[in-house]
Amino acid sequence: MALIRTMTALLLLVITFGAMAGGIELREFDDPVMEKRYHDLTASMRCPLCENQAIDDSDAPISGDMRDRVYQLLQEGQSDIEIINHMVQRFGEYILYNPRLESRTYLLWGLPIALVLLGVIVVVLMVRARRNASAKALSAEERQRIDALTNRKRSS
Repeated sequence: MALIRTMTALLLLVITFGAMAGGIELREFDDPVMEKRYHDLTASMRCPLCENQAIDDSDAPISGDMRDRVYQLLQEGQSDIEIINHMVQRFGEYILYNPRLESRTYLLWGLPIALVLLGVIVVVLMVRARRNASAKALSAEERQRIDALTNRKRSS
């Protein structure tokens, strides 16, 4: 009975560690610079399946395929720009965390700047309006009323 429990526990351990080791990808790099490039590239690309997760952190199968492709292109000697262009051509602009400045992304890049400028203009106009409202001269009727109120307080 003890032997069966021991064998069952051992089997569970092997299965557990086997499953955990299955998710680890080992990449062989001859050059530490190329390894750094690989990690930088995979950290700068978003998984098309996951929400806002880089392909180097994602367990999705498509992220694994993308990591494999980046590794292959690095081994072929392509530059970072060529690899990024290849991945964008294959998966679309969505994979880039920082979209390129192109005619179709002007609104994306320009809208925050435009909103800040609009906010500054609104604040300046509000400050000017308050200054003008407080500096406005009193009419003769308003002046008499104020004098009457202040004289009433003094006489009381």
